[in-house]
Amino acid sequence: MVLLWLLLWGLPTFLLGVFLWVVLVHFFTTHIPASMQHPAKVRFLHCLFLYVITLGNILEKLGICPMPKFARFVHDLVIIKKDPKVAVTNLRFGSVPVRLFQPTAPSSGPRRGIIFYHGGGAVFGSLDCYHSLCSFLARETDSVVLSVGYRKLPDYHSPIITKDCLNASIHFLKALDTYGVDPARVVLCGESIGGGAVAVTTQSLVGRPDLPRIRAQVLINPIVQAVNLQLPSFRQNQRVPFLTRKFVVTVVCQYMNIHRSWHRALLTGAFIPPEAWSKYKKWLSSDNIPKRFKTKSHQPSFPAPFNEAAYLEMKHLLDVENSPILAEDEVIAQLPEAFVVSCGNDILRDDALLYRKRLEDQGVISEDVILAAHHEGLRELSDDLVFC
Repeated sequence: MVLLWLLLWGLPTFLLGVFLWVVLVHFFTTHIPASMQHPAKVRFLHCLFLYVITLGNILEKLGICPMPKFARFVHDLVIIKKDPKVAVTNLRFGSVPVRLFQPTAPSSGPRRGIIFYHGGGAVFGSLDCYHSLCSFLARETDSVVLSVGYRKLPDYHSPIITKDCLNASIHFLKALDTYGVDPARVVLCGESIGGGAVAVTTQSLVGRPDLPRIRAQVLINPIVQAVNLQLPSFRQNQRVPFLTRKFVVTVVCQYMNIHRSWHRALLTGAFIPPEAWSKYKKWLSSDNIPKRFKTKSHQPSFPAPFNEAAYLEMKHLLDVENSPILAEDEVIAQLPEAFVVSCGNDILRDDALLYRKRLEDQGVISEDVILAAHHEGLRELSDDLVFC
């Protein structure tokens, strides 16, 4: 009887209480810029986002389920709609699950190929979650789309995402004839952490004469460095849904196996050796951000005084596979043309701006578009996007 009472009254009351709590947290800690469209919708979705994260953290502390797994479980409750114009095949390239999207309409020749790496910060995201977007890309661009379901937290850590994306891409590139793809028209496309994987994978494929050359790279809200977290967009948009600075730092530490006690050193750059910053500041300094993206707010001194203990804990953040913007000039110069998409209200906006500048400085043809949206804004607009 007591158990039945708890199920009928206790659990709903608890869930309602948690939801009311996250609503309060949202209104006290979240900033909605005046330029953001549909602010009420954004607030509602962000409350749901916080609700899932909070419930996941509670379940994790109770030893029931890790937060990332619970979050993905909820995320994957989305109903997948079948598109009669697109044939979908689930495959596995080694240990990496992938999903192939092929237009059913006859083609006069090999189609364009798009290799897609989803976002989610190593916490969210899956083949199911991005199914509709990939199906849309395949149908509207008449392309063969390969979606890569790389492994994530909490069971896997860096560099598993870039490793899985690279291995799956190589497997696909070696079998383009099998999937009816034109070797001269293969594009790498990724969002958020998937955009960073595009940068790493494209760089890794430079100098591989045994594989078709990548035609172009599309980076959507990419994260291409974890070195300077004091860029203008990190400060201006640190409380903007859905990718807040607190969430970014937490995920970076979890994925990179950095203890949370080093949060402050990560934010201030105290782990960066002076000689390393002398080399990298020409690529990572806030001075490279156009003035129109800056405010008159105080610019903190960066990096903070060097802390050798912090460096020993976080030196792998300076590796190219974790911060692809730090690749040498001779590698950047060989990259294919790029299309970089970012959002003005996104904490990662300046990552996109800095990476595009690196490409242009080395003569790589690149275009960019900056939308007045937040980090998840492109997902909401996905039905209106066509990548050519």
